[in-house]
Amino acid sequence: MENFNALTDEELALSYIDGNNKAFDELLARNQDKLFSYIYFVVRDEDKANDLFQETFVKVITKLHQRRYVDSGKFGAWVMRIAHNVIMDWYREQKSRNLIEPTETNDLSNLSMNDVLDLNVENRYVNDQVMADVKRMMNLLPPTQREVVFMRFYQNLSFKEIAELTGVSINTSLGRMRYAILNLRRMTREHNIVLQLDN
Repeated sequence: MENFNALTDEELALSYIDGNNKAFDELLARNQDKLFSYIYFVVRDEDKANDLFQETFVKVITKLHQRRYVDSGKFGAWVMRIAHNVIMDWYREQKSRNLIEPTETNDLSNLSMNDVLDLNVENRYVNDQVMADVKRMMNLLPPTQREVVFMRFYQNLSFKEIAELTGVSINTSLGRMRYAILNLRRMTREHNIVLQLDN
């Protein structure tokens, strides 16, 4: 039995193209959480995120079968680009972006900074409140601004990588981040919110 743990995503993709279906199962297992988090963060609706996630992987399978994947050492970025295109196609089908409204169930609770921060109990309460405020404000940003913030701060992608994944120029990516920051600052002023984490 082949040891998939020793293979890169790119090697798994090429193995799947050559007919090894178990290689795809491993690819899916490695990439599904990160990909679903990205889709959910952008669309803010769990059911729609599940639909778009499935559509993304159908397209991944189709492109692999058509041998349209070339090993460039960036399988994850290739899949993210497909997901981005699926999301943008979905947005284009909508008559208005105003159809996508925040609800009680899509408050980004699946993204927890507590996994990253090592805090004592007192500070954790303050930081939980700060992160809740950030998530509420993030839900109010336009989808393209939410997307660039997610890619930059939650996935640690460079603006060059963001530009490549979203099919825009680096200047457009930087502009979207700038407007996102300006919008978040405006919201903190309007609602007298203090966004400072305690150490």
